[in-house]
Amino acid sequence: QVQLVESGGGSVQAGGSLRLSCAVSGATLRDTFIGWFRQAPGKQREGVGTIEPDTDYTFPVDSVKGRFTISADYTKNTLYLQMNKLKPEDTAVYYCAASQRRPRSWPDAVLDEYNIWGQGTQVTVSS
Repeated sequence: QVQLVESGGGSVQAGGSLRLSCAVSGATLRDTFIGWFRQAPGKQREGVGTIEPDTDYTFPVDSVKGRFTISADYTKNTLYLQMNKLKPEDTAVYYCAASQRRPRSWPDAVLDEYNIWGQGTQVTVSS
C-alpha cells in the first residue's frame, strides 16, 4: 500500500522560507507520478507543481515560479518543496499526491487525476 507523509510545515513571516518533505513508502518514487497541491482557507485545492519521474525536470505553476522549487531525492524516496519569498497568500494546507499511472493531464497538476494523497501539512504566512 502506497503511503505519503508530508512534514515541514509551520508558521513564518512574509519573505521567509520553509522546506516541505513528502516521504513515499510502498512504492518507488522513481516510478511514480507525483506532485504538490495546496488548499487555502475557503478555496478549492489547487496544483503547485509536479516532477517528471526519475528526473530533475519540474513543472511549477506560474504563481510559484521563481519562489518554489520542487525536487526529489530518489535514494531517500522523498519529494521536497522548497518555498522561498513566502507571501500571506501562500497560506494553505500543502499536500503531496501520487498516481502510479501517467495522469491524462501530465505534467499539469490536476487533482482529480491523483488517487493517493498524504494527510497534508499546514503552512501559515503572516504579513
